[in-house]
Amino acid sequence: MATWSSRGLRGSTLEDLINRTNEKYLENGLALIQKIPTPITPINIDKQSRHITLAYFDKKSTVDYIGVVQGIPVCFDAKECTVDTFSLQNIHEHQVNFMEEFEKQKGIAFFLIYYTHRDLFYYLPFEMLKFFWDRAMSGGRKSFRIEELNPDYYLPKKNGILVPYLDILSKDLEDRDF
Repeated sequence: MATWSSRGLRGSTLEDLINRTNEKYLENGLALIQKIPTPITPINIDKQSRHITLAYFDKKSTVDYIGVVQGIPVCFDAKECTVDTFSLQNIHEHQVNFMEEFEKQKGIAFFLIYYTHRDLFYYLPFEMLKFFWDRAMSGGRKSFRIEELNPDYYLPKKNGILVPYLDILSKDLEDRDF
């Protein structure tokens, strides 16, 4: 059985917090955001518990979440980080490509990063991720430091909303040149 320290459960706490936040946003008529399940093919199933014990991924997934906020299409991925340096190995090229195409269709793409050791949530606009990504692809750093991030994009603490990303999404929209 997997334990909290296993790679398989990394991010499940963050995912739960985001799912609960999305439920609140839906209840309040603010957004409709769905978790995109990762497609798998089961290999072994424990007949007694009916749990999948071995499976493989059918194809590469794109993003963790997709939906609409007040008529604006959004997609995002959620990542946890336990140190002040975020390795770009945690992001896959097909995710970057999907988000880039999503933004070309006038959608908004971003990452939610939870710096667990600081108990801080950060909204990373796709444009900023693309800057770090392109820097890495051209031979630069394969990561970015917390000091490189725009301090205006940290998520505020808010009663009743666990991961209040809509506040910063609004700021992202204001900052964009459409």
